[in-house]
Amino acid sequence: MHTRTLLTALIAPALIVALPAIGQPDTENTPATTPAQPANGSDSLDNWFGDPLIVTPSGFTQRALESPYVIDVVGQNEIRDLGLRSVPEALKYTPGVMVQRTAHGQSSPYIRGFTGFRNLMLIDGVRLNNSIFREGPNQYWNSIDPFSIERLEVIKGPSSVIYGSDAIGGVVNAITRSPYGFSDSNNLAGRTQARYASNERSIGGRFELSPTFVTEEDVFGALIGIGGSDFGDLQGGDSVGRQPNTGYEQYSGDVKLEYFIGDYGRLVVAHQRIRQNNVPRTHSTVNGIAWEGLSVGSDLKREWDQERELTYIQLIGEGIEDSAINAFKLGISWQETYEERDRVTGGSAQRYEDTRVGTFGFFAQAQSEVSDSLTLTYGLDYYHDNVGSASNTTTFQGPVADDATYDLLGVYLQGELDLNDRLTLVLGGRWNFAAADADRVQDPVTNLQTSIDDSWNAFVGSARLTYDIKPDELVLFGGVSQGFRAPNLSDLTRFDNARTNEFEIPAPGLDPEYYTSFEVGFKGQSETFGWQASYFYTLIDDMIVRFPTGNLVGADFEITRANVGDGYVNGIELDGTWKPTEPVTLFANGTWMLGEVDTFPTSVSPLTTEYIDRNMPITVNAGARYDVPDSPLWVFGIVTAADEARFLSTRDAADTQRIPPGGTPGYVVFNLGAGWKFSNNLTMTLTLENITNEDYRVHGSGVNNAGFGAIVGLDWRF
Repeated sequence: MHTRTLLTALIAPALIVALPAIGQPDTENTPATTPAQPANGSDSLDNWFGDPLIVTPSGFTQRALESPYVIDVVGQNEIRDLGLRSVPEALKYTPGVMVQRTAHGQSSPYIRGFTGFRNLMLIDGVRLNNSIFREGPNQYWNSIDPFSIERLEVIKGPSSVIYGSDAIGGVVNAITRSPYGFSDSNNLAGRTQARYASNERSIGGRFELSPTFVTEEDVFGALIGIGGSDFGDLQGGDSVGRQPNTGYEQYSGDVKLEYFIGDYGRLVVAHQRIRQNNVPRTHSTVNGIAWEGLSVGSDLKREWDQERELTYIQLIGEGIEDSAINAFKLGISWQETYEERDRVTGGSAQRYEDTRVGTFGFFAQAQSEVSDSLTLTYGLDYYHDNVGSASNTTTFQGPVADDATYDLLGVYLQGELDLNDRLTLVLGGRWNFAAADADRVQDPVTNLQTSIDDSWNAFVGSARLTYDIKPDELVLFGGVSQGFRAPNLSDLTRFDNARTNEFEIPAPGLDPEYYTSFEVGFKGQSETFGWQASYFYTLIDDMIVRFPTGNLVGADFEITRANVGDGYVNGIELDGTWKPTEPVTLFANGTWMLGEVDTFPTSVSPLTTEYIDRNMPITVNAGARYDVPDSPLWVFGIVTAADEARFLSTRDAADTQRIPPGGTPGYVVFNLGAGWKFSNNLTMTLTLENITNEDYRVHGSGVNNAGFGAIVGLDWRF
């Protein structure tokens, strides 16, 4: 570890404080506060100051302090003020999260040691995950426009009782912006946001309008938004410089309609679309960099396009009095994802691949207060995928099976029981069913068409406790939660490149993965101090792991999968916020994590216990904010320090286009920033990123992070 990394790692935990929303609380032009909506407004959540209302742990509104989970919230103002460019990167200051970047437009968070299809992404409660999600880092979380987000709610650890398959490392729920500007009469409000970053030669933004209509009987609002960004080639640190062929374009648009029904109900209709064009995966091409001994790829071109559309209708009711059901959510959705890959190898061979998934979703959830001490949450959800996939180099399928379907069905019940005035038990269980039916799969031995038809059942449970050591100020929480992940079409049928010099073949006959996580922690708040700290230990059972078969596919090593991965991940997370005086806020968080799992390092090796892939190194974020008295100006500084990532699996060590020999070097990065609120409607922000111009990359990434540069933000509301 570098000396300055060590100093920061020693000093920052002494603060024992967390990263709050940097932006000032902003209540102008926010949605009307009704019993159907959280009362914390649209934009900024001061994390533990104010004990924010959140919805993700149970599906219904509750105080964060009352939840038996570690809760992290990232508000829109924090995304704006820090100049954060994507939804994955909005999580980079969250403890327990490492945001890997395969490419400038392909970021994937590792949450408590897991990424890809072992984390669940929701958009307004609708699953983004589908049956073609890959094991390793993938690009799908980048298909959410960060300007359209009201807040991100992060629940870490297994949450399969409420959310089913894939909810292993954590669940992130992107709550999108709602209509705003409500008044006593009809009104038209709007907002324009812009972002410029010199170190990536990028400019982007969003324009939105929100008309609202109010009569004696009805309240109706709409939100219409369009956005776009042009990202240029990314500038690295002082020795790397400009990283060629890393830029791309992105376009988005969305509409949300809300109709308020009486005092308790809300009907929501929404549609959103986003497209990314020509996103290069540079590390595998001749444009890769040889930083710190990295090997440069041989491909002449490797670019991805992706497009996503989501339409949903949801009926929501909360705070219903004198009824057997006190809250409910009903929703149906249709989501289409499309990806296209264009690759030219070093030998000038061209490979085109495309995959399209159409997903129908339905969920029904309710909550009943059976007595003063018992509340039940129960429901069911169902998702059905139709998958088409093609390639110009295979006969029967593309990267995954063609002409395939995949079903997920779950039924669950969770009870919250007050055992006494201070002790609450949350106990729940879920039955899960998953089925895969793939008609067009290429047999890797005969190259003939084959098919896969399989199904799985699983039951998982959770038992967690909260104890109010000091009511409304200090809570002890913990318990045990199970998670599971059913094999998806990516596990069963992938016929595609994997990591550096790897080619993956179909692996039928897989079983579900199971995880059991034990956790204990504290969280608390006062007028000047808010914090949370936890220790977790997750047992891994029958994890599906990749390993080499010993065969070659061209110049690539052939790999397959099997349920051989037993192991563990454990870690410590600390975060909080302290206001020693009114204008000063100090914040920091820290993460220590380590995990091991069984695998076959080579085709001839016996089953061996190794470190998990891309184990997160010790990481600390710390900083301060100063609000100038009697002024609309604020300034802040943040330092991020990460230790050397030296605990490598065999596959990590072989991934030499992304991980330097011996591991990813540690780093310390300093950011400085300021904001000026010219009026209630106009805010400008400036962030000086990586002011020491350090060359660094997050462990496992395919590009280096940005060097020194200025990020300018503009937020105008009317």
